[in-house]
Amino acid sequence: MMTFGNTQLQEAAARLGARDYKSAHAICMDVLSKDPASAQAYYLLGILTADHANHAKAIELFERALHFNPDHAAALAQMARSHIARLNREAALQVARAAAVLKPKDALTLDTLGVVFSRAGLHAEALPFYAAATKAAPDIADYHYNHGAALQFLGDMDAARAAFERCLAIDPLETRALSSIVQITRQTAEQNRIAELEAAFTATKDDADHALRTGHALAKAHEDIGNPADALAWLARAKVKKRQLIRHDPAFDTALFEAAQSTIDALGSKPGYEDAAPIFIVGMPRTGTTLVDRILSSHSAITSAGELTDFGLCLKRQSGTRSNYVLDSQTLAATAKLDLSELGKAYMDRVRATQNIAGRFIDKMPLNAFYSAVILAALPNARVICLRRHPADTVLSNYRQMFATSFSYYNYAFSLEDAARYYVGFDRMMKTFAGALPASRFSEVHYEHVVADIETETRRLLDFCGLPFEAACLAFHENAAPVATASSAQVRQPLYTGSLARWKRYEAGLADALDILVEAGCMTLGERSL
Repeated sequence: MMTFGNTQLQEAAARLGARDYKSAHAICMDVLSKDPASAQAYYLLGILTADHANHAKAIELFERALHFNPDHAAALAQMARSHIARLNREAALQVARAAAVLKPKDALTLDTLGVVFSRAGLHAEALPFYAAATKAAPDIADYHYNHGAALQFLGDMDAARAAFERCLAIDPLETRALSSIVQITRQTAEQNRIAELEAAFTATKDDADHALRTGHALAKAHEDIGNPADALAWLARAKVKKRQLIRHDPAFDTALFEAAQSTIDALGSKPGYEDAAPIFIVGMPRTGTTLVDRILSSHSAITSAGELTDFGLCLKRQSGTRSNYVLDSQTLAATAKLDLSELGKAYMDRVRATQNIAGRFIDKMPLNAFYSAVILAALPNARVICLRRHPADTVLSNYRQMFATSFSYYNYAFSLEDAARYYVGFDRMMKTFAGALPASRFSEVHYEHVVADIETETRRLLDFCGLPFEAACLAFHENAAPVATASSAQVRQPLYTGSLARWKRYEAGLADALDILVEAGCMTLGERSL
C-alpha cells in the first residue's frame, strides 16, 4: 500500500518535471519534516538544485540521499552528472560506474549515465545506456537525439540518421535532430530538407538557440547545393539573435594572447614531469586538427584521447586564481609561480585515471594552443603540433561552425569581422611561439600541405614524435575510433580537396573581414580577386 510520503514524493517529482520548483521544494521539505531519512526527498532536492546550476550543493544532497539508500542508482547517476558539470571527470566516472553496477532500469537514469560517459569522451561506453533509455521510454524525443549523437560520434551514420528521424517523428520541431541530419547528409537540389528547415526556422525564430541551429543547417544545405550567397545570408540570420545575447569582449581575447606569450619564460626555468610523452594537437578550430589527430592515431603506438580539458583545469587549480574562467590572463600569468613538475604530474594522473590508455596518446583540445609554452615546460617530453590554415579559410570556417553557445571562448565566431580580428591575434601568438619554442618539440603543420601531400607530412610528423612510419596512417578514414567534433562525418571519408580555398566562393560577402586580414599583414592585397 502506498504511503502518504510516497504519494507526496510522486507529486513532487511531477512538479519538478513541470519546472514548478517552488512547489516541488515545498513538498520535499514537508516530507523531510516528517521523515528526515527520506532518500527520495533528498534526491529530488538534488535534481532541483542541479537544475539551478548549483552542482556543489546538489552533490551534497545526492550524498545525503545515498547515506539513507546506498543503492539509489538514480542518485548516483545524477551525482555523476553534477561532477561532470564541475569538470571533475574522475569522480564522475567513478560514481557513474557504481550506478551502472546496480543495473538501473528507468530511462532517465540510463540516459543520464549515457550523458556522463559522453561528456567524459567515452562514447562507446555511453552508447548502450542511450540505447537502453530509448527502449525503456520510446516516446521521449530527447533520448533518441542523444542516442543518435553517440552513434554519429562512433561513425555509424545510417543508424544515427535513423535515431534522429525517430526523434523528429516524436517532436517535429526538435531542431537539434533536424540540423544533425543535414550536417551528416549531403543535400542536393533534388533531395534536401530546405523546406522543412525553413518551416522550423519560422516556427521557432523567437528562440535564439533554435534559430542558430536551423539557420546553420540551412546554410549547410545551400552550400551543398552550390548557393554560397544564400548560405552566407542564412548564417547571418542564424546568428543575429544569439549575438545580441552573448557578451563577446575582444579585449578579453587580446589579454589572453598577450598573457600566453609571456609564459615563454617558463620554459627551462624549472624541471618538469618527464615520465610521459603526450602529443598535443592545437590550433584554431576547423583548421584540420581532427584530420591530423586521425592520421597520427591510426599509428599502432598512438591513441587519441579526444579533446581533454585536463591541462587547463590542472593549471587553474594549481594557480588558485579566483576568476570565473579556466583560461584567462590572470591564470596564465600565475604560471611563473607554479611547480611545473607537479603540474605535469597532475595532468598525467588525471588522464591515466579516466582514460583507458596505455602508451602515447593525443590530446586534441584546440585551446591548448594558449598553453603551448607551459605544456612543454611542465612535460619536457611532450610534443605540440599546431595546425595552421589559410587566414581567410580559417575565418570563414570558424564563422560557419556552430560552437556550443555555453562555451564563451568561441564567441568571436558570431561575426566575420570579430573572427578576422581573433585570427590576427592568434596568428601573432603562434608566430611568437614558433620563434621561441624548441623546434624539436613544437611544430606547425599547414592543412593545405597535408591535403596536397599527406605522405610527406605524415612522415614528418611521425618523425617529429619519434615514431616510425606506418602505412595505416594514410588510411586514416578507416580509423574506427570515435570522433566527437564537427568533422565526425568528413574524417571518415578519404582525403578530399573541397575545403581548399573555399573562401573564394564567398569572397563577395567577406570584404570587411578580408580588409582586416590584409591590413594586419596576414594576407596580401594581391590574393584578393575583388
